[in-house]
Amino acid sequence: VKRLKIVMVEVTIRNISAGGLSKMLGIEEGIVLKTPVLEYHYKNDSLHDPLINDYHIEILKLATPQEMKRIKDYSFSVNQIMKDFFNKVNLKLVDFKLEFGRHKGRILLGDEISPDTCRLWDKISNEKLDKDRFRRDLGRIEEAYQEVLKRIKT
Repeated sequence: VKRLKIVMVEVTIRNISAGGLSKMLGIEEGIVLKTPVLEYHYKNDSLHDPLINDYHIEILKLATPQEMKRIKDYSFSVNQIMKDFFNKVNLKLVDFKLEFGRHKGRILLGDEISPDTCRLWDKISNEKLDKDRFRRDLGRIEEAYQEVLKRIKT
């Protein structure tokens, strides 16, 4: 564990339409995306973490183009690793958020990966086993998280 200076850009990778992507584009949830969709959000509570692009990041001096390339490359690599991992335990990785930071000039992953930062659905039933259980008042939150834990421990 290293102390990082957090880059004020939150990365979201989406593999299946859900949540904000479905709302923003007016598409139904559950569509498997042809390619993963990468989004950047400006980590600013007073602005409600708006969606931004590389030009905004440059204007705001949040990161250099080289740092953003590294962040993008890491994000897609993490996505592939996580998709493969969750697939083996019969879970779909719908989407997830990542945060990065700087340590001695290097960009490093700077946050947890958990059902609080990922959307995970059962591969067969599409049962939501993540924070959407809380957001949508679906109940059985603890049981869902325990189910994820059980699957990844085997």
